[in-house]
Amino acid sequence: MKFLAETEADDPILSVVNLIDIFLVVIAALLIGMASNPVMQAMTRQDVTVVTDAGKPTMEMIVKQGERIERFKSTGQAGQGEGTKAGVAYRMKDGSVVYVPESGDRAADQGGK
Repeated sequence: MKFLAETEADDPILSVVNLIDIFLVVIAALLIGMASNPVMQAMTRQDVTVVTDAGKPTMEMIVKQGERIERFKSTGQAGQGEGTKAGVAYRMKDGSVVYVPESGDRAADQGGK
């Protein structure tokens, strides 16, 4: 009987079975990590906009509308074009930004300047 017990201890297949168990545990941990990721939870909604590295040259914006996902990367350059003043933004002492829209009558009175 001792001879049979020693052959089971040297069986290389048992080592492979142990590696498969370890990989299953790692895969389960990765799946749990992905499920608890806030970005993945946000992507389950209908319309989502995610901005990364805001205000930096590496800024990126991901927009999901329905089933379509678009990715926009910043070129680091300022944009240009024509438009009218829509309101004023104020940076508060705590670093937050508050946008105050102007009424349509006041903007029209100023001629869009």
